[in-house]
Amino acid sequence: MVRGFCQVFGPIFEDLEEDKAPRIRLRKPVMRIITETDALAEVCADLSAEPFVTVDTEFMRDSTYWPKLCLIQIAGQNSEFIIDPLADGLDLKPFYALMANEAVVKVFHAARQDVEIFFHFGGVIPHPLVDTQVAAMVCGFGDSVGYEALIRKVLGVQIDKSSRFTDWSRRPLKDKQLHYALGDVTHLRDAYPVLRDQVAQRSRAHWLEEEMDILTSPSTYELHPEVAWKRLKIGSVKPRSLGVLIEVAAWREEQAQSRDMPRQRILKDDGLYEVARQAPRSAEALDEIRGIPKGFSRSRHAATLLASVERGLNRSKDSLPKSDKPERLPQGLGPIVEMLKVLLKRECEIHEVAQKLVASMSDLEKLAADDAADIPALKGWRRELFGTAALDLKHGRLALSVEDTPNGPQIKLIEL
Repeated sequence: MVRGFCQVFGPIFEDLEEDKAPRIRLRKPVMRIITETDALAEVCADLSAEPFVTVDTEFMRDSTYWPKLCLIQIAGQNSEFIIDPLADGLDLKPFYALMANEAVVKVFHAARQDVEIFFHFGGVIPHPLVDTQVAAMVCGFGDSVGYEALIRKVLGVQIDKSSRFTDWSRRPLKDKQLHYALGDVTHLRDAYPVLRDQVAQRSRAHWLEEEMDILTSPSTYELHPEVAWKRLKIGSVKPRSLGVLIEVAAWREEQAQSRDMPRQRILKDDGLYEVARQAPRSAEALDEIRGIPKGFSRSRHAATLLASVERGLNRSKDSLPKSDKPERLPQGLGPIVEMLKVLLKRECEIHEVAQKLVASMSDLEKLAADDAADIPALKGWRRELFGTAALDLKHGRLALSVEDTPNGPQIKLIEL
C-alpha cells in the first residue's frame, strides 16, 4: 500500500434495479485518502498512464472571496482517490503536473469553478479537458443538465444527495460524506465513455472542441478589478454616474480580493448604485448614504472609496461603455424573431442539441436586425446547424410549413 493514504474496502459489485437502463454492474469504489506528498506523486505518476481521468473538487466560499479547496477527487479506469488539500505539509504540485499532462484527458462535469480554483491556486488550466455537462448538451440531454440527472439518464443510477451540503472543511469527514464525494468521479468515469461515443457517432467532436477552447482559455478566469462593473446592470444608471459606478465596482473588487471577503460583504450592489448616484466627496456625505455600513466613514477604507469616486467623476465620456439597456426592436422585426424561434426549436429537436447552447433570445433579436451580427449562432458549428438556415429563412430562400406525419403535425422546411 502506498504510504500517505488510508484504505476503506467495501463490496466489489453493485447491481442496478431491473427497471433501470442501461443494465450495468458498477464496482463500488475503494476509499483511498491521500495525505502525503510522496503518496500523491506516486498516484499521479500511475494516473499519467491513463487515457483519461475524472476529476471533481469540494470547496467552501461562503465567507471568503477566494474558494477554500477542501477535497480533490480523481479516478482512473481501475482506481480512485481522494486528495486532502488541508492535510499538513501536502504539496499539490504532482497533481497540478498531471492536470497539465497533454497525454491525459481530464474529464469534469460543470468544470468552470473547478478550473478556476486550479488556475488561481496552481497556475494551471487542465488540458486537454472535456466537460460532460457541455457534452450532454451537444448530445441533446437538455440545457445545463445537472450531474445527478446525467448519471441517472446515462447509467440508470440514483445518487443519494443527502451529503450535498456538507461542510467539506470539517475534519474528520464521515464515511458517507467521503463516499458521496468519491462517487462524483467514479460515476463520471462510467458515464464519460458513453457520452464520448455519442459525440463521435454524431460527428460532433469539433462542436465540443470549440466549447472547450473557451473553457480552457485563461481569459475566462482572469479577475481584473477594472472590469468588475460588467457583473452589474448599468441600464438604469445615468451617464454622469456611470464613471463612478465603474470605479467603485473596481474598488470593491480590489477590497474583496485583498481582504478575502465576498463582494457583498464589502458593499452590497444596492450600495454601489447609491454611491454612484450620489457621488459622495466627503466622509460626512458617505454617512448619509443608505447602504453604507454604520461607522464605515471613519474606517481606513473610506478614503480609498472616496478616491475611487473622484476617479469616476474625472473619467471622460469617451471612456464610458454604452448602456446595456435593451433597445426596442425596429418595427416589423418581432415576427421575424418568432419565426427564428420556431426554426431554432425545430433544428435543435431534430439534431438533438440543447437550444441554450445554440442561440439565446438576445442572439435571435440581433440576427433579425443584422445579417452580420456578432453572435455565436453565426460562427463555427452553430452556423452549420442553425445560422445559415436562419439567414435563408430571413431572406425568403427558405420557408416553414406544417405537414402531417404518423407522429403528428411536424414543421417542414421548404427551399424556395
